[in-house]
Amino acid sequence: MSKKKKKIFIFIGIIFFVLIILGGCFLFFNRKNNNHEQVKQVSSMIEEQKEKENNFKINGYTIENPNVLLNPYGNSPLTALILFETKQDVNPKVTIVGKDPHTTFTHTFEKNTEHYLPIYGLYANQENKVIIEYQENDETIKKEISIKTEALPENMVLPSEVYADKEELDNPLYFYTPSSQGYTCAYDINGDVRWYFTNNALWEINRLKNGHLLVSTERLVNEPYYMSGLYEMDLLGKIYTEYSLPGGYHHDYFEMENGNLLVASDDFNNEYGTVEDYVVELDRNTGEIVKTFDLKDILNMEDGKSENWSSYDWFHNNSVWYDEKTNSITLSGRHQDAVINIDYNTGKLNWILGDPTNWSEEYQKYFFTPTSLVKDFEWQWSQHAAMITPEGYVFLLDNGNNKSKNKEDYVSAENSYTRGVMYKIDTKNMTIEQIWEYGKERGSSFYSPYISDVDYLDKNHYIVHSGGIVYVDGKNSNQPAGFSENTTLLSDTVELLNDQVIFELKLPTNNYRVEKMNLYTDSEKFMPTQAKRLGSLGKTHVDQTKFTPTLKSQTIDQNYTSHDISIQKEIDRLVVKGRFKKGTSVNVILYKNMISKYYNIRISKKPYTALCVDILTDEENENGIVVSKYINEEGLHGKYSIYLEIDGKLYNTMKYVEF
Repeated sequence: MSKKKKKIFIFIGIIFFVLIILGGCFLFFNRKNNNHEQVKQVSSMIEEQKEKENNFKINGYTIENPNVLLNPYGNSPLTALILFETKQDVNPKVTIVGKDPHTTFTHTFEKNTEHYLPIYGLYANQENKVIIEYQENDETIKKEISIKTEALPENMVLPSEVYADKEELDNPLYFYTPSSQGYTCAYDINGDVRWYFTNNALWEINRLKNGHLLVSTERLVNEPYYMSGLYEMDLLGKIYTEYSLPGGYHHDYFEMENGNLLVASDDFNNEYGTVEDYVVELDRNTGEIVKTFDLKDILNMEDGKSENWSSYDWFHNNSVWYDEKTNSITLSGRHQDAVINIDYNTGKLNWILGDPTNWSEEYQKYFFTPTSLVKDFEWQWSQHAAMITPEGYVFLLDNGNNKSKNKEDYVSAENSYTRGVMYKIDTKNMTIEQIWEYGKERGSSFYSPYISDVDYLDKNHYIVHSGGIVYVDGKNSNQPAGFSENTTLLSDTVELLNDQVIFELKLPTNNYRVEKMNLYTDSEKFMPTQAKRLGSLGKTHVDQTKFTPTLKSQTIDQNYTSHDISIQKEIDRLVVKGRFKKGTSVNVILYKNMISKYYNIRISKKPYTALCVDILTDEENENGIVVSKYINEEGLHGKYSIYLEIDGKLYNTMKYVEF
């Protein structure tokens, strides 16, 4: 045999030997990891919903003996589902009897022989009278059903004051989303709670064109308030579609004419580490993101700074509005005191509404000039809920923070006010007029330094919602709830018709938004169909990947029980929670086939937040804070052993996860 062939055989032999050794190591570590316990998967809302619907029995039930399911999905206690069959196609009319005509609700359903009748608007802790009637064989069939509900939760927020001009009001409800304590819920014009949702739904709540609600999921993708996506659901709490987004969802969305959703989202992996400066268009049929708008490509991050500006939350987009007439998107940048409008097709800047002070010269041409004819003109400050009205006006909630870009000219909270304001803009001549406002006359008692909302109901018919009123030691505060002790909170919602207050509701809490909506819609229809899960949370960033044939670790012993470590598997991700002191270095390690993937956990109360000061209490400094790491399924396959690295020491959790 030649020397060359001999060298080749020796080389092959060495490779074969190495492979045997590595294979042995692989089998050894696999056997070793057989001692690990699999992380159990918790049920999702959609999975729990499917189990409940398996028990929705209709066969054999009649109008005389209907199947009445109170709170059928377990998350909407003031609703019920009534099931029965008829021999002929009939269209039942339901009446939910209220305290007066303004709080009594009726709806007539489509003809059918199988009837799934959703019942909304029950009162808590009482026997509710529900009447069902229809025509069959020229005979009027009428059935009265009594439905007993449980009491409201102890922490349900009830109105402290209600005013209603019932001659001017119909009977829709006022739907609120919380920003501090409270539930996503709806009050009637008497101030009674007629619907609430027990899941943690934040931000906007509104109806889609198909009659369903669109609310946030209850799952975080990042602290403090970035949610995994959106649920399309009805008032029963039945989910029809769950939309997941890689950058999650915050603050606002808008349903476009084509049915797609414009969503305020984030790009958590962008090179600047910024948040709340990213908008995506979500395809409703597929859940795919078909268009993105990165505001860092449109604006200078250093311009127009407000008091709340920070390097990572420089814009703080809190509203999204699409205007079909101009094919443009209007966004609200709280931390630049600026409402901007961009072209939908190109993403290019059309105009900026706000005080141009401290903006670069290149952007001055995009600002409007107030006309000399307008008296008492004011710019908006730290605004929310910017929209374009059918008349083409810009309507928004002017929070009124400081009322200046210059610190020496700041107006104190005690001398400030929040208002709804409407502007008429001329984009050809770049001029602006202030044509309507409400709230200035209320003074500091109507001042909300954060959140809040306006709604356009019809011409000269508006809602102005000052939802973030905060008092500290009895005095107006410029800080949101949770920043001080001895605070008193207030949410004040006013409905105006032709400049007259026709409804006002005050709540002793802070609420993000309010929407006035009917209980039933013309397209109201229920069927126990399977919910869809669309979209994706994307791949979780891996901070480091190492080749590690052996892992020298110790089990988590009593010295680490104070960390309160918990590990859960959700349908599409792994969730690791623990309590750690600030400054602790923590990594979650997923180990498979001698490869370790490192995922760093940031020990912060607000790793991504509009409230940039990470203030810890004495108790939190001593005992640590609870933080979470979400590791998405996408890009991961098979079984992974789970380790924790805490301040350089490696700990074996004795658990594994399977994707």
